Amino acid sequence: SAGTAPAWAWGLSSVGLVFFFPHPFVCLNRDLHMEGQIWFLPRSLQLSSFQAYKLRVTHLYQLKQHSILVSVGEDEEGINPLVKVWNLEKRDGGNPLCTRIFPAIPGNKPTVVSCLTVHENLNFMAIGFADGSVVLTKGDITRDRHSKTQILHEGSYPVTGLAFRQSGKTTHLFVVTTENIQSYMLSVKDYPHLELDTHGCGLRCSSLSDPSQDLQFIVAGNDCVYLYQPDERGPCFAFEGQKLIVHWYRGYLIIVSKDRKTSPKSEFAGNEAQNSDKQVLNIYDLCNKFIAYSSIFDDIVDVLAEWGSLYVLTRDGKIHVLQEKDTQTKLEMLFRKNLFEMAINLAKSHHLDSDGLSEIFRQYGDHLYNKGNHDGAIQQYIRTIGKLEPSYVIRKFLDAQRIHNLTAYLQTLHLQSLANADHTTLLLNCYTKLKDSSKLEEFIKTSESEVHFDVETAIKVLRQAGYYSHAVYLAEKHAHHEWYLKIQLEDIKNYQEALCYIGKLPFDQAESNMKRYGKILMHHVPNETTELLKILCTDYRPTDSCRDRHPANSEEFIPVFANNSRELKAFLEHMTEVQADSPQGVYDTLLELRLQNWAHEQDEQIKEKLHNEALTLLKSGRFKTVFDKALVLCQMHNFKDGVLYLYEQGKLFQQIMHYHMQNEQYKKVIEVCELYGDQEACLWEQALGYFARKEEDCKEYIAAVLKHIESKNLMPPLLVVQTLAHNSTATLSVIKDYLVNKLQKQSRQIEQDEQRIQKYREETTRIRQEIEELKASPKIFQKTKCSICTSALELPSVHFLCGHSFHQHCFESYSESDSECPTCMPENRKVMDMIRAQEQKRDLHDQFQHQLKCSNDGFSVVADYFGRGVFNKLTLITDLPPGKAATTIEAGLQRELLIHAKRST
Repeated sequence: SAGTAPAWAWGLSSVGLVFFFPHPFVCLNRDLHMEGQIWFLPRSLQLSSFQAYKLRVTHLYQLKQHSILVSVGEDEEGINPLVKVWNLEKRDGGNPLCTRIFPAIPGNKPTVVSCLTVHENLNFMAIGFADGSVVLTKGDITRDRHSKTQILHEGSYPVTGLAFRQSGKTTHLFVVTTENIQSYMLSVKDYPHLELDTHGCGLRCSSLSDPSQDLQFIVAGNDCVYLYQPDERGPCFAFEGQKLIVHWYRGYLIIVSKDRKTSPKSEFAGNEAQNSDKQVLNIYDLCNKFIAYSSIFDDIVDVLAEWGSLYVLTRDGKIHVLQEKDTQTKLEMLFRKNLFEMAINLAKSHHLDSDGLSEIFRQYGDHLYNKGNHDGAIQQYIRTIGKLEPSYVIRKFLDAQRIHNLTAYLQTLHLQSLANADHTTLLLNCYTKLKDSSKLEEFIKTSESEVHFDVETAIKVLRQAGYYSHAVYLAEKHAHHEWYLKIQLEDIKNYQEALCYIGKLPFDQAESNMKRYGKILMHHVPNETTELLKILCTDYRPTDSCRDRHPANSEEFIPVFANNSRELKAFLEHMTEVQADSPQGVYDTLLELRLQNWAHEQDEQIKEKLHNEALTLLKSGRFKTVFDKALVLCQMHNFKDGVLYLYEQGKLFQQIMHYHMQNEQYKKVIEVCELYGDQEACLWEQALGYFARKEEDCKEYIAAVLKHIESKNLMPPLLVVQTLAHNSTATLSVIKDYLVNKLQKQSRQIEQDEQRIQKYREETTRIRQEIEELKASPKIFQKTKCSICTSALELPSVHFLCGHSFHQHCFESYSESDSECPTCMPENRKVMDMIRAQEQKRDLHDQFQHQLKCSNDGFSVVADYFGRGVFNKLTLITDLPPGKAATTIEAGLQRELLIHAKRST
């Protein structure tokens, strides 16, 4: 049965005959004259009529979508009803045009018409009769030629109601009598029919609903109201009382029934009508299952629906207007009565937007919360998700006793993907406080496409609450590698599992995580960690990726082995074997490890093996760029052979010799001088000084050094004597042979130098004489041949003081200068170029110092630079001005000597 909400959904005003209609509607004149007229009542309230029949009008049917009116009436006494079809838009002498007239008789037996209905497409019209017959007119009902009339139904009981139902291309006709209900399918040949029920209804007690109720046929009996589909009976409603009128209007079912109970005085009934039977008008909302309006009237003639309102026509000549209230007013009335469920249903049926519905749910939730019905309240709050701020609800249910309600709300919030990180944290805390492991697992073990929460936040909360297995599951499933490893290593202490997990990660992530967690893994599972690092730095191919990648930099993982030298050595040796181009740090660290092991080893055999390994590594050629570092390592561990090897590679010959000197290895000192003395001559000098400082008897070694110094002329004899003077054990006999040989050699050199000086003096004297002769005596040219063409010399000719003569034409052809001899000019230019070169180089002090230091004969270098004019300014004068011959004689001699020396060569 429907709920009761009297007089709220509709507003009633008694207006008598004063009402307003925007369009005219048709009323049947029963009380005015009964003369077969049809009256029109427009909104202007100006009644008009026309004579439709001569005697009476019994039935009218006005189509909603067409200006067509169908009437049934009588023109003469007796049972001879006529059907007339009127076109209200066309006029015939001021009256509507009658387009068709035909008798309403089933067969040859005249009978009374009981009901009439017309299809909105004007292709069907059905007339019911009191003898149980139904006549169907198919075709254009407005024309005789285009329609066909036939008896559709025959029965024993009067027909009380007819209704067409159009669904798609299928047309059904409902036929109801006083005893049964049948359905005819008109869109199929032979019109098959189906009996839907074995009880019927009275006249005007049936109607067809609108699409909101799926176009069901409504039949109102005295006990119930039944709804029918074309092929079956639908739901029924227990509305008691004798039904008089049934209408359907905009989703509402309107029923007028007799009131058999004692009821309050009607506000619409006059005093004189109180003793008559009252009639109850009920307006039902079948969709939301409540009574929208209920009131008592006196003798209702009919209920009319027009222009958005209902009009109740009563026998006392009044029309009552029922106007539907707006949706917001209805909802406010329901809120005041706390009828929230009814308000929700009403809002849905009126297609209220989601914001409006959410507000109703919130008010309903607040109402239930205030009443203490927290379970019901949370269900309403859940329906506000997406519209109402979640914090409004969460604050109400933070109490521990209501935590299960809060959990339900938060679950739904996550399912709709509207939760933030705080909501996830709160929900997981609720699960943990409730110790509801099953719900917790159900929440986190969703498929990838159904995740409705922030995974990282969930992992943090679960870890904090001690649900490590759940946190690990989430981290692994959603590829939060960092959190997975943190929990495995720091909380669960499952190092082996963490290492296996890293071994399955993509290269970049595996590399970064090994750098981050490598030390702790190396401490607990050193062998397995070492093996994984070997693979990572060589040919890492995880199970989920086979792409070729550049291997990891092995040098970057050396800090992982901070306290695991054995594993570090194994790792580094593996890398040097499989990757010859390993980073330099790998070789440096491996060398340091091998030297450490060698230095601490006590077993001689193992020590020798380690010695050879370290030396082999040094000789691999990998330490050229880090020479100093390798040298420091060898010196720190006192690795003698390594130090000497590196000295040799770095050409640090003095350091090699000093090393042997520190260890007083005299023979090694001599060997070093012999091996590297040619590359660094000062080694012999240092060796002599070393042996000279020794108080021991080193005559043998001193003699060997002096022999080499003498052969290479490495030191002046005076410096040798001064050096050996510091040795108290060295006697004169040690250097006797050296000094004798040196003095003899110097004597021979002095004799040679004196001879050369004498030769240069004589040459200088001769040149000066020639110069004087040229200056003071005439020159006789006796050349008979040209120095260029070697032909006999003829005038004109050109003669030079150098003794060369030329034909004038030969001289002019070959000479580059009018004042220079073409034959002597190349030699003269060479001499001049040498002089200019000496001038340019006389300031090259660095070069002078270097040559002086490296030369075996330093005096010759000084003499050479004296000749270049390094120590004095050289002035070159070709023509001596008068009075300055004495002051410039040296410059002239120098120039002439150079020219003469060049010619003599």
